[in-house]
Amino acid sequence: MNARITPELIIFDSDGVLVDSEVIALTVFARIAAEEGVAISVEDAVRCFRGVKMADCVREIERRLGRGVRDSFVADVRQATALAFEAELKPVDGIHAALAEINSPVCVASNGPMSKLTHALGLTKLLGHFEGRIFSAYEVGSWKPDPGLFLHAAQTMGAQPPACVVVEDSLSGARAARAAGMKVLGFAGGHPDAEQELVAICDGVFHRMSDLPSLLACPAGRA
Repeated sequence: MNARITPELIIFDSDGVLVDSEVIALTVFARIAAEEGVAISVEDAVRCFRGVKMADCVREIERRLGRGVRDSFVADVRQATALAFEAELKPVDGIHAALAEINSPVCVASNGPMSKLTHALGLTKLLGHFEGRIFSAYEVGSWKPDPGLFLHAAQTMGAQPPACVVVEDSLSGARAARAAGMKVLGFAGGHPDAEQELVAICDGVFHRMSDLPSLLACPAGRA
């Protein structure tokens, strides 16, 4: 990443990058899965389902069950997650200050549905940074690791893919950014165990959101 070139667009994932939501959401998912008949620990849920689209999560639960889940399974997960967010959700530490230092245009591109994204960003007082610039895989019809969501966000925002920087915490998101021809910075602050897999694919990996503004200005994304 050339220090003399300001990125045309910085694309943020939401869960685990902007909002500290992944353990909350996957705790709920594990509980609903247990009600359905699949015992899975929160640790296993994080390892298996972090950054994975809901349909694929459900398919894995159905594979373990040997049958389909109840018709209301996804709706039950969504409703319980929304309630848990209202009680527990916080912004990722340092993200408000980091956004205040970033001068490039920013947007959000997430595998989650728009209702979940706006709810989470609103609860954490981040919505004002991204309102009107939030892209959901459900609206685009393309889920990470497919690059379509990131390419759509860049096109809508008038940015060329090679001039975009994606901030991701999951391997599927990093792969999507790479496939889109974008630079990608891996945030390992929430899941240090993910650092090794992120290092292998990202232009740089960081652990504190306060480091992001300077990292964006460093060659090859490294402070």
